[in-house]
Amino acid sequence: MNQWIAIGTMAFVAIAVPVSLLIVSSLLRPSVPEQGKSAVYESGEVPTGNTRIRFNIQYYMVALLFLLFDVETALILPWTLIYRSAVESAGLMSVLFPMLVFLAVLFVGLAWAWRNGAVRWIRDQPNSTKN
Repeated sequence: MNQWIAIGTMAFVAIAVPVSLLIVSSLLRPSVPEQGKSAVYESGEVPTGNTRIRFNIQYYMVALLFLLFDVETALILPWTLIYRSAVESAGLMSVLFPMLVFLAVLFVGLAWAWRNGAVRWIRDQPNSTKN
Protein backbone atom coordinates (compact mmCIF):
# COMPACT_ATOMS: atom_id res chain seq x y z
CA MET A 1 0.00 0.00 0.00
CA ASN A 2 2.92 2.35 0.63
CA GLN A 3 3.87 2.14 -3.04
CA TRP A 4 0.50 3.54 -4.08
CA ILE A 5 0.79 6.39 -1.60
CA ALA A 6 4.18 7.27 -3.07
CA ILE A 7 2.80 7.12 -6.63
CA GLY A 8 -0.20 9.27 -5.66
CA THR A 9 2.05 11.79 -3.94
CA MET A 10 4.31 12.01 -6.99
CA ALA A 11 1.31 12.46 -9.28
CA PHE A 12 -0.07 15.19 -7.05
CA VAL A 13 3.29 17.00 -6.96
CA ALA A 14 3.72 16.58 -10.72
CA ILE A 15 0.39 18.35 -11.28
CA ALA A 16 0.44 20.83 -8.40
CA VAL A 17 3.89 22.35 -9.01
CA PRO A 18 3.36 23.44 -12.65
CA VAL A 19 -0.19 24.65 -11.97
CA SER A 20 0.90 26.68 -8.95
CA LEU A 21 3.83 28.18 -10.87
CA LEU A 22 1.48 29.23 -13.68
CA ILE A 23 -0.91 30.83 -11.22
CA VAL A 24 1.85 32.69 -9.37
CA SER A 25 3.45 33.92 -12.59
CA SER A 26 0.10 35.16 -13.93
CA LEU A 27 -0.45 37.12 -10.71
CA LEU A 28 3.04 38.66 -10.57
CA ARG A 29 3.75 39.55 -14.18
CA PRO A 30 3.09 43.08 -15.40
CA SER A 31 0.26 43.54 -17.85
CA VAL A 32 0.89 46.25 -20.41
CA PRO A 33 -1.53 45.86 -23.31
CA GLU A 34 -0.30 47.42 -26.54
CA GLN A 35 -1.47 47.25 -30.09
CA GLY A 36 1.94 46.07 -31.26
CA LYS A 37 1.82 42.95 -29.08
CA SER A 38 -1.20 41.60 -30.86
CA ALA A 39 0.07 42.47 -34.36
CA VAL A 40 1.40 39.82 -36.71
CA TYR A 41 5.19 39.70 -36.92
CA GLU A 42 6.45 39.71 -40.50
CA SER A 43 10.24 40.13 -40.05
CA GLY A 44 10.04 43.91 -39.91
CA GLU A 45 7.67 44.20 -42.86
CA VAL A 46 4.22 45.67 -42.69
CA PRO A 47 1.83 42.74 -42.34
CA THR A 48 -0.58 42.18 -45.18
CA GLY A 49 -3.56 39.90 -45.28
CA ASN A 50 -4.95 37.57 -42.70
CA THR A 51 -2.89 35.35 -40.41
CA ARG A 52 -5.18 32.39 -41.00
CA ILE A 53 -3.77 30.68 -44.06
CA ARG A 54 -5.58 27.69 -45.47
CA PHE A 55 -3.12 24.91 -46.14
CA ASN A 56 -3.79 22.28 -48.71
CA ILE A 57 -5.00 19.07 -47.07
CA GLN A 58 -2.68 17.19 -49.42
CA TYR A 59 0.31 17.97 -47.19
CA TYR A 60 -1.37 16.23 -44.28
CA MET A 61 -2.43 13.26 -46.40
CA VAL A 62 1.10 12.72 -47.65
CA ALA A 63 2.43 13.03 -44.09
CA LEU A 64 -0.07 10.46 -42.82
CA LEU A 65 0.78 8.06 -45.62
CA PHE A 66 4.48 8.53 -44.89
CA LEU A 67 3.93 7.74 -41.21
CA LEU A 68 1.86 4.69 -42.08
CA PHE A 69 4.50 3.19 -44.32
CA ASP A 70 7.29 4.27 -42.00
CA VAL A 71 5.64 2.30 -39.20
CA GLU A 72 5.24 -0.58 -41.62
CA THR A 73 8.98 -0.57 -42.22
CA ALA A 74 9.64 -0.40 -38.51
CA LEU A 75 7.45 -3.48 -37.98
CA ILE A 76 8.73 -5.51 -40.94
CA LEU A 77 12.44 -5.07 -40.22
CA PRO A 78 12.46 -6.87 -36.83
CA TRP A 79 10.18 -9.54 -38.27
CA THR A 80 12.67 -10.26 -41.06
CA LEU A 81 15.50 -10.53 -38.58
CA ILE A 82 13.79 -13.26 -36.55
CA TYR A 83 12.06 -14.96 -39.51
CA ARG A 84 14.46 -17.88 -39.95
CA SER A 85 14.59 -18.86 -36.29
CA ALA A 86 10.80 -18.45 -35.97
CA VAL A 87 10.16 -20.70 -39.00
CA GLU A 88 12.40 -23.38 -37.52
CA SER A 89 10.56 -23.36 -34.20
CA ALA A 90 6.93 -22.61 -35.16
CA GLY A 91 6.51 -23.54 -38.81
CA LEU A 92 6.25 -21.55 -42.03
CA MET A 93 2.54 -20.72 -42.14
CA SER A 94 2.23 -19.68 -38.50
CA VAL A 95 4.99 -17.11 -39.05
CA LEU A 96 4.24 -16.03 -42.61
CA PHE A 97 0.42 -15.74 -42.46
CA PRO A 98 0.16 -12.82 -39.97
CA MET A 99 2.71 -10.79 -41.95
CA LEU A 100 0.90 -11.50 -45.21
CA VAL A 101 -2.37 -10.31 -43.63
CA PHE A 102 -0.59 -7.17 -42.38
CA LEU A 103 0.86 -6.46 -45.84
CA ALA A 104 -2.51 -7.15 -47.51
CA VAL A 105 -4.24 -4.58 -45.27
CA LEU A 106 -1.53 -2.04 -46.09
CA PHE A 107 -1.80 -2.79 -49.80
CA VAL A 108 -5.57 -2.33 -49.74
CA GLY A 109 -5.11 0.98 -47.91
CA LEU A 110 -2.54 2.16 -50.45
CA ALA A 111 -4.77 1.14 -53.36
CA TRP A 112 -7.69 3.04 -51.79
CA ALA A 113 -5.53 6.15 -51.23
CA TRP A 114 -4.16 5.95 -54.76
CA ARG A 115 -7.64 5.55 -56.27
CA ASN A 116 -8.96 8.55 -54.31
CA GLY A 117 -6.01 10.71 -55.36
CA ALA A 118 -4.40 11.02 -51.93
CA VAL A 119 -0.91 10.52 -53.35
CA ARG A 120 -1.23 13.13 -56.09
CA TRP A 121 0.29 16.50 -55.30
CA ILE A 122 -1.96 18.50 -57.60
CA ARG A 123 -5.61 17.67 -57.90
CA ASP A 124 -7.57 18.48 -61.00
CA GLN A 125 -9.68 21.56 -60.39
CA PRO A 126 -13.28 21.41 -61.60
CA ASN A 127 -14.08 23.75 -64.47
CA SER A 128 -16.67 25.72 -62.50
CA THR A 129 -15.25 29.13 -63.52
CA LYS A 130 -16.19 28.72 -67.17
CA ASN A 131 -19.51 30.17 -68.31
